[in-house]
This record gives sequence, C-alpha cells and structure tokens, in this order.
Amino acid sequence: MDPKHLFDDPRLTAVGLLYEAHAGLLAKLEETWKSNGLSGLDLNALMRLSRSPGRKLRMTDLATQTSLSTSGVTRLVDRLERNGFVRREADPADRRSSYAVLTAAGATRVARVLPAYLAGVDRWFTSLFSPDQLEELTAGLRVIRDATNPDATRITE
Repeated sequence: MDPKHLFDDPRLTAVGLLYEAHAGLLAKLEETWKSNGLSGLDLNALMRLSRSPGRKLRMTDLATQTSLSTSGVTRLVDRLERNGFVRREADPADRRSSYAVLTAAGATRVARVLPAYLAGVDRWFTSLFSPDQLEELTAGLRVIRDATNPDATRITE
C-alpha cells in the first residue's frame, strides 16, 4: 500500500478533528473554572455529583465517570474535601466502599461557576450547531462513550 494513502485516511482526519476540537474547547472554557479556584477535573467531579441521585456517587463510580484510577479519584476527593466541597460517607452495606457526597459549599461553588460555564459551552459548542445537528452529535458521542467507557453511566446501588 502506498504510504501517502495511509496518511490520507479519513479516519485520521475524523479522530484528529475530535482531539483538536476537545483541546480547543477546553482552552476556551479553562478560565471559567480557574477564575473560580477550580481545576477542570474539580468542576467535572462537582457537576457529576450535583447531577447524581442524592448528590453522591460511590468513589468507584466517580473514578469511572472521570476516567481516573482509584488512587487518582482518592486524591481528587481529598482535595475537594479539604476545600469543603465534598465529604466522604461510608457505605453501611459495604465497609470497603464509600461515597463522595456534594456539600452545600460544593453546590454553591457549582452554582456560582455554572452560568459562565454554560455561556462558554453555548458560545464555543452548542450554538455552533442547529438543533438537529446537536441532537445527532450528542447521540454520536453517546455511541463512542458507551463503546469506550460502558461503565460511565452505571451507578452502583
């Protein structure tokens, strides 16, 4: 096979555009969380907790949803706990497991960041598409997420 054709592969274009779009979007949104004393990972975790039943997730589920190792999520929750944004709660049914629980201070911080964050998401992402395009993109992203990280939507009871 001619190497030139290999490098012209449309799959490289598609995945390269995804990487570039992701990096560009993060760069545009970064000031939003930084100006509120958070990292992108902090905000991601706090938003996931705020959108979860009871505003809590098992540590293992939070690790999966944030693509962190168990030690990585432990460090993240340690930092968020020191800042008063989350607390740990033991699982009464399984002593080996615990929950990360959003505190009132964590909910307040998310509520403070969210308007500017959503304005940035709208400016640099959602408003660039028609409603039909956005619906198709969201469906496509779910297909990728479900294939590459199928446990991301699983919440352990």
